[in-house]
Amino acid sequence: MTFAASPDDLLTPAQLAEISGFDFIDGMRTGRYPHPPIAKTLNYRLSEVEQGRVIFEGSPDFDAYNPLGGAHGGWFGTLLDSCMACAVQTTLPQGTGYTTVEYKITILRPAFTDTPPLKAIGTVVTSGRRIATATGEMVGEDGKVFATGSTTCLVFPLAP
Repeated sequence: MTFAASPDDLLTPAQLAEISGFDFIDGMRTGRYPHPPIAKTLNYRLSEVEQGRVIFEGSPDFDAYNPLGGAHGGWFGTLLDSCMACAVQTTLPQGTGYTTVEYKITILRPAFTDTPPLKAIGTVVTSGRRIATATGEMVGEDGKVFATGSTTCLVFPLAP
């Protein structure tokens, strides 16, 4: 897995406008395109891509801990935002982008450095011309749910 080391490693808006959202996300999974640096920083990776569904896997490093000794809520939020928004992106045609308008998460149990990797599963609910929505769920290898989420994304044309 290759991570973007500088802004020059990321695709430009013009390059993004030339490919579908699915091809872009799947291209990260296969190594054709670099992964964003946030994934390295927060120790997660893209593992599965389908139309309308994306899975990231990760475990919190100590650097993601809060003062109480567990993964900070922002760690859960970042993984859930990533899986839900990337699931939306897989439904977008060439020349179309999105941005997260709002998201909500509910953390149901803590995660620690010794917690086996969690799966953050994002699934599209609706994908329209201007608005898309998705849900997310973080689950352990035993199927226990650690957190849930939902998002609303604004869909827009990418400028060439």
